[in-house]
Order: sequence, then structure tokens, then C-alpha cells
Amino acid sequence: MSHTLVLAIVFINLAMVLYTIGVWAERIQHRLKWWHTGLFWAGLACDTTGTTAMSMIGGSLIKFNFHGITGMTAILLMLFHATWATWVLLHRDEKRIGTFHRFSIFVWIVWMIPMIGGMIMGAGF
Repeated sequence: MSHTLVLAIVFINLAMVLYTIGVWAERIQHRLKWWHTGLFWAGLACDTTGTTAMSMIGGSLIKFNFHGITGMTAILLMLFHATWATWVLLHRDEKRIGTFHRFSIFVWIVWMIPMIGGMIMGAGF
């Protein structure tokens, strides 16, 4: 197994752990907090690192297939999600702080599509 593949697997799985904890902790608490947002950003950084490593193996950053399109969509949604969470907290928007988890769950579900698809593809099914 190549060093790049190991790096990609570690970072993508770390992204899954960090992002999932952030999203579900926010959902359970029904209130967006800074530490959730920190986990969103950390998950995005890890996912981007892992995806970049995978693209080095595959030869291109985006492939125009189901996995490539859903993966790029997920990363862009994660970027928007983390940016919006930061904006909501900086502006102390109490209404959005209390309802932000609805959007977080949506982004997490969309993000899980390429995550699970990549695991299935990697397992050779």
C-alpha cells in the first residue's frame, strides 16, 4: 500500500470522525457552538487533504462520474456550511444558532454519499 493511499485513508476517516461528531453534537444540543464550528472546519481540512491525496493517486482532482461530482459537491457544501456557521456565531444570530442543526444534518447526509460510495468502490464491490 502506497504512502499516499495510507495518508488519504487516514485523513478521509479523520474527516468522517470530526465532521460527524461536530454535526451530531450540534444536533443533540440544538445550539450551534464554536467548538462545533471548529470541528466543521477541521473535518473540511481533513476531507480536502484526503481527497487531494486520492486525486494524486487517481490522476485528477475531479472526475466527471457519480463519485467525483458528489464528492466535489460535498466539499463545496462543507465549505459553505463551515463559513455560514462562523458567520452565524460572529453575528450572534440567536434564531439561526438554535436552528442551524437542520442545515448541518442535510450537509452531513449529502457528504456521506461520496464517503460511503468511496468505501464501496475501494472495497471492490
